[in-house]
Amino acid sequence: MSKRIYVGNLPFTMREEELNDLFAEYGTVTSVHMVTDRETGRPRGFAFVEMEDGADEAIDALHQTDVGGRSLTVNEARPRTENRPRRKAW
Repeated sequence: MSKRIYVGNLPFTMREEELNDLFAEYGTVTSVHMVTDRETGRPRGFAFVEMEDGADEAIDALHQTDVGGRSLTVNEARPRTENRPRRKAW
């Protein structure tokens, strides 16, 4: 069964391929999704990585690791909550 991982505090210059390679050292990566701003298309500094195996090892090894001068936050992704308030468009 695959596990979805939250990766926060990413350098804004990091690309999906680099993130994939970083996690592939610990197991099989099935997908990488870097979140971008809807309006500007710029990276928002976090991503989700889905792994078939090795997810727990990757979380343990990469949490608080320095990448590009930033300390990564790596943990198991939590399910989205549907009752989150929406931002108002002014």
